[in-house]
Amino acid sequence: MNVMYKIFITQLILLLYFTGFAQILQDDFEGNSTIDTWYADDCFMDISFANPFVDSINPSATVLKYHDTGGLYANVRFNSPSTIYISEGTPFSLKIYVPSEGITGNQPNQISLKLQNNNLSEPWSTQSEIIKPISLDQWQVVTFDFVTDSYINLDPNSPPPNQRNDFNRVVLQVNGENNTDHVIAYIDDFYFEGEEPEETDDPVYDKLVWYDEFETDGALDASKWHHQTLLPNGDSWFNNEIQHYTDRLENTWVEDGVMYLVAKKETFTDQGVTKQYTSARLNSKFAFTYGRVEVKAKLPTGAGTWPAIWTLGKNINEIGAYWYIEGYGTTNWPACGEIDIMEHWGTNQNFVLSAIHTPSSYGGTVNHGGQVIPAASTDFHVYALDWYPDRMVFSVDGVVHYTYNPQVQNDDTWPFYEDQYLLLNIAIEPGIDPNFTESAMEIEYVRIYQESTVSAAEVAFEPKLIVSPNPVSNLALIRSPAEAKGSSVFIYDLQGRLLKSMTIQSAETAVDMSGWAPGIYLFEHRGKNVNQSYKIIKN
Repeated sequence: MNVMYKIFITQLILLLYFTGFAQILQDDFEGNSTIDTWYADDCFMDISFANPFVDSINPSATVLKYHDTGGLYANVRFNSPSTIYISEGTPFSLKIYVPSEGITGNQPNQISLKLQNNNLSEPWSTQSEIIKPISLDQWQVVTFDFVTDSYINLDPNSPPPNQRNDFNRVVLQVNGENNTDHVIAYIDDFYFEGEEPEETDDPVYDKLVWYDEFETDGALDASKWHHQTLLPNGDSWFNNEIQHYTDRLENTWVEDGVMYLVAKKETFTDQGVTKQYTSARLNSKFAFTYGRVEVKAKLPTGAGTWPAIWTLGKNINEIGAYWYIEGYGTTNWPACGEIDIMEHWGTNQNFVLSAIHTPSSYGGTVNHGGQVIPAASTDFHVYALDWYPDRMVFSVDGVVHYTYNPQVQNDDTWPFYEDQYLLLNIAIEPGIDPNFTESAMEIEYVRIYQESTVSAAEVAFEPKLIVSPNPVSNLALIRSPAEAKGSSVFIYDLQGRLLKSMTIQSAETAVDMSGWAPGIYLFEHRGKNVNQSYKIIKN
């Protein structure tokens, strides 16, 4: 894979994450909707029910009928196809009618709107909720403003809603939960219009500064990796791990473009200590401050396996670590800082976690977030960290699940102004499945990017395209200067799939998008002295 393509993929992810777009979530339940599917949990729902209470406030012919027949956690919900950004002046609104004869029990008459992360195995665990009182026997408009209204964060450590970028589910619940009372409600004209996130001055990590594509079969590249094998406690590893880490080919090797890091059940003696399991722990011989880390990996299986992709401060005082041997070990853990890009436990097969360990919170740290990754051990996924001077953003395949952004940054909360180095390993926990024999973490590549410096002269000679109209309905027209002749245009969808490619041969090139689904498309212009992306909206 060439370097230009690697850089493009990084720019694509950054573009999707930071540029954003105006977002409308609406449904009038009469055919005008941007919401793909509504779901009902523990209740009955009809999204095309004849409005039983037509009046001047709501003359609509059809509405959503919500019937809680006693379910403890009854609600209706939908998933957003993109992140829901909260900002000032972007409330949610809806109309609701609750007839008094449809209620049992003594629950407060209310409706709540909850924002959740549907990538989590427990989406509610980090939810933010607003509860509003309602009147019975009348249509009324209810608004939910997560900037000005009082909200409830189920996890008190969650940041304010307008500082989050992990919301992608909306849940509506009438008269609370954890009760068996009945409620009939009618809901109509749901609406939310999110504003485009403000542009940031963040650096763009587009320069590949260190990588391993694992292109040579056999042993790992010793110029890039150090096998950490020395037992730090003399007879064991931390966290009650029960394996030996070795530098043998049996535990790490490269074959057909993939590095295999294998945990095995076997009796093995090293440093005068006999253990029943072996694995490997790799240290990168490269350390850096700020940048983007990408690791494309397939995870091992087996209860008791604990693979990780992570970093430690170059200054950690841990014997046997590469940078300690090189003379940099001056600082104890956790003051050196630890960034867990990906942790996975075989007891929770398709869930991955990211976490931060600092003097302010470590061990069972409160600074963490994760998501469910289907086929985590059968398919390759890209685990990524974007490390900025003020925050860290963790994602899998471009989907962000956690941002660490402490309001106060000091040595206790942010020891991340100095170099960190990368570690790859599989630990074995004491509760390992007795039937476990071996399993591998397979890695296709490791890449680290940092900000490049582009000269004014290079920028001045980049031939720019004009793509119009934008938004486009059917036909997009690419207008190009003479200098662009011979360059290429690649068109991708938001999942990074290549839909079309072409070579610029004339001043105007037409692209027929009439059969394409509505959404956002990326036009990537590549050639000599050019690598530009254009975001095009298809109606």
